Amino acid sequence: MLTLKLITEQYDRVIAGLNKKHFKGAKEAIDAVIAKDQERRATQKELDENLAKSNQLAKSIGALMKEGKKAEAEEAKAEVAALKGTNKQLDDKKSELEQEINNLLCQIPNIPYDEVPEGTCAEDNWVVKSNLKECVLGQDTVGNWTVNPDYPNAKLPHWEVAKNLNLIDFDLGVKITGAGFPVYRGLGARLQRALINFFLTEAGKAGYEEIMPPTVVNKDSGYGTGQLPDKEGQMYHCEVDDFYLIPTAEVPVTNIYRDVIIDEKDLPIKNCAYTECFRREAGSYGKEVRGLNRLHEFSKIEIVRIDTPDHSAESHKEMLAHVEGLLQKLGLPYRILRLCGGDQSFTSSICYDFEVYSAAQKRWLEVSSVSNFDTYQANRLKCRYRRADNKKTELCHTLNGSALALPRIVAAILEDYQQADGTVLVPEVLKPWMGVDVIK
Repeated sequence: MLTLKLITEQYDRVIAGLNKKHFKGAKEAIDAVIAKDQERRATQKELDENLAKSNQLAKSIGALMKEGKKAEAEEAKAEVAALKGTNKQLDDKKSELEQEINNLLCQIPNIPYDEVPEGTCAEDNWVVKSNLKECVLGQDTVGNWTVNPDYPNAKLPHWEVAKNLNLIDFDLGVKITGAGFPVYRGLGARLQRALINFFLTEAGKAGYEEIMPPTVVNKDSGYGTGQLPDKEGQMYHCEVDDFYLIPTAEVPVTNIYRDVIIDEKDLPIKNCAYTECFRREAGSYGKEVRGLNRLHEFSKIEIVRIDTPDHSAESHKEMLAHVEGLLQKLGLPYRILRLCGGDQSFTSSICYDFEVYSAAQKRWLEVSSVSNFDTYQANRLKCRYRRADNKKTELCHTLNGSALALPRIVAAILEDYQQADGTVLVPEVLKPWMGVDVIK
């Protein structure tokens, strides 16, 4: 969440940033926080003055008794007792105000960086790079970007290929659980495993320590990374134990560093994790959810970094290069988008999406989001680092990205590598794990 220091010292920047994210009632929300903080400060001041007075009176009681001024000593005792009662009320009020401030801050999103484009929706995102053509930053928006790869033969959609080759059984998933829970079998299951191995191996080469975290987290973890309370309705909730199924490995991995102070020499921290991910995707209907386009359970490899403010921009660039390298090695048509303010997530300061092209559906499918959250998550997590020069502690920056989410990568492979005879070529980098050159 935003810090009180940022809000009070950079008021105009915060309001402008929230407006860029199209957060309704930005000024009113920030003014409410400031008003509550002023009330908290006044309460703290009164409490401090009373405590000082209580201490002074308490010290005087012994002296008054020694001087035989019993009546005055008793008056001082009575005043100390009265002040204790008042101080208890002031302390309770201060705690209530702190909680109210925290609740208000939790409802306010992160502010975007200056380089984030203006815009209200996905059509306003900038296409900053593609392996299909050169892009002109700020001129090529998704709304006017129409370059798509050409294929010599018509392609079947991946859900038909998966059925024809007995790779994925969507109906069986409905029987076992419900829509959005596919069953992978045979070479379909092996393709999943091959992608997981490839992505984890590449992450290891890039210096990421592999983590195998729980896929169920408590409320504090969901709060720490900003899924709660913002995305509570999109998460599967185990009500009896008050646990949540994770929407991404970002949640458990980043929470490793909740309430932790890290030495500056140990940064950046680089972690990766393969997990199943669970999303209710409430309100998602229609043709765009067919097949693997939008699932309730899916596999994903996540990369997470904890870094200093001075180096986090460089870390972000390295993460973007890593994800792009994966798509290049898979040989898929891709493009990279810089998200506009209105299309960014609640918690991010800047975000780039990677999309691959669906040859049969003739549209672009998001496969990764790579974000820098600045201090927003770290403030909620109380994740700090100790500076090497002056030993002071400061908030870290947190970053994460998909590297990569599997469903739409599988969809793109089944469509883009599809042959005229209905078979599917295996990308070169996956052959060591697949054990076959062609899926048939």
